Amino acid sequence: MGYKSFLVKPFAKKIARDIDKWSSQAVEAQEEVFQYLLKNAKHTVFGKDHKFENIKSYEAFKDQVPVRDYEGLKDYIEKIKNGESDVLWKGVPKYLAKTSGTTSGVKYIPLTKESIPNHFGTARNALFNYYARTGKGKYLDGNMIFLSGSPELTEVGDIKTGRLSGIVNHQVPSWLRKNQLPSYPTNCIEEWEDKLEKIVEETIDKDMRLISGIPPWVQMYYERLLEVSGKKYVKDLFPNFSVFVYGGVNFEPYRSKLEELVGKRLDSVETYPASEGFIAFQDAQPHEGLLLNAYSGIFYEFIPTSEIHNENPTRLSLGEIELGVNYAIILNTNAGLWGYNIGDTVQFVSKNPYRLIVSGRIKHFISAFGEHVIGKEVEEALLSVANAQGVKIVEFTVAPQVTPTDGELPYHEWFIEFDEIPNNINTFSAEVDKAMIQQNIYYEDLIVGKILQPLKIRSMKRDTFRTYMKSQGKLGGQNKVPRLSNDRKIADLLEGFILK
Repeated sequence: MGYKSFLVKPFAKKIARDIDKWSSQAVEAQEEVFQYLLKNAKHTVFGKDHKFENIKSYEAFKDQVPVRDYEGLKDYIEKIKNGESDVLWKGVPKYLAKTSGTTSGVKYIPLTKESIPNHFGTARNALFNYYARTGKGKYLDGNMIFLSGSPELTEVGDIKTGRLSGIVNHQVPSWLRKNQLPSYPTNCIEEWEDKLEKIVEETIDKDMRLISGIPPWVQMYYERLLEVSGKKYVKDLFPNFSVFVYGGVNFEPYRSKLEELVGKRLDSVETYPASEGFIAFQDAQPHEGLLLNAYSGIFYEFIPTSEIHNENPTRLSLGEIELGVNYAIILNTNAGLWGYNIGDTVQFVSKNPYRLIVSGRIKHFISAFGEHVIGKEVEEALLSVANAQGVKIVEFTVAPQVTPTDGELPYHEWFIEFDEIPNNINTFSAEVDKAMIQQNIYYEDLIVGKILQPLKIRSMKRDTFRTYMKSQGKLGGQNKVPRLSNDRKIADLLEGFILK
């Protein structure tokens, strides 16, 4: 045991005990957070506009505070950008996290002195909790890599502004920064392919023990490492590499390929971070679902996805949720977000403690015929067949084909980049279709009723999705390929990459 893992061990055990305490009383923890938020924001512009002084219960809160997206809070954000204080939260935000929105253009999400521990502290707690539960802390004694956005910050008014992952980079304590790669100058490189070359150069001869990043971009890193080194497996370069940390996408579609590149199965720690707040993290090995971060400055609400577009949808607090129901997750935070719809959907798999899975995005679905297929369903259908047949998936997306030629019935079109194409693609397609029927009863009705024909799979050329993401200016960083679209915008751009 190295000196860092030795010194951290008692602190890690304390964090694990704290997690056990608040997660066993999550509903009570949420009520405490709710009261804390109201108390600290009642004298803000938003608090006065929504009569926080008179709110004594969650029911009263729902009457006063509507559900909003970024557009609904934009006027308040503009006041903050113009230098006003006490707008959404007391004082002035310490940072603005800059992120892209599909309808709002660039979004500026406030990060306050009170909310920053939610972001960096939860990431730290997830890793220290892993150490406490498993006894595996040797990753602290070697190098760690965090594939993130640039830490370079600009200013909007007098507020430092940048990508969340870059802002969090500034919160890393000095004792841990000595272990951290890539270097600051390399992290500042914006062009992903240039950045990747420098990351490989800086890490190829180091004692890498922990790697963190979004799976598709980590795969590119692994592949380039092996190209440059001539090694067969990543484990040959990094014999002490022991834990992979990821978030933002489902790891399972990438697992088999990444483990093939590494040459062994690794422990992994899954996280659920967003610019708006660090929502959940993996608290057990092995696990099903992520532990809701119920005591970290965020009060959560949940709306059944079937009602998300209603004028007055049902809004539930944590104690009212049911297992297996698809909910839109709504945040109220100590950064000053109120009734904020981040666009994600979740399902709870446990109430003791409260663990959830991310089931998709509200805007990422297919319902061209009323089927309302979600991301979780297509991922589970494809993976069940791919794993059974030993097929490795690089990347995929699905779109409806509503007006096929030659008078065919409409169908769902799956664009899949395989590591190796299945021996019989027609059999593979038929099995995936059967799996989709099991996942979604409405899809089954449409197939049985001859409204849809079975899905069709298009095998894509090598590097199709990397080329597509580069063409959209979204190669690397925290960018992800949408699993589902309810239109043909992505599909039409991919048609030229189909293998004939």
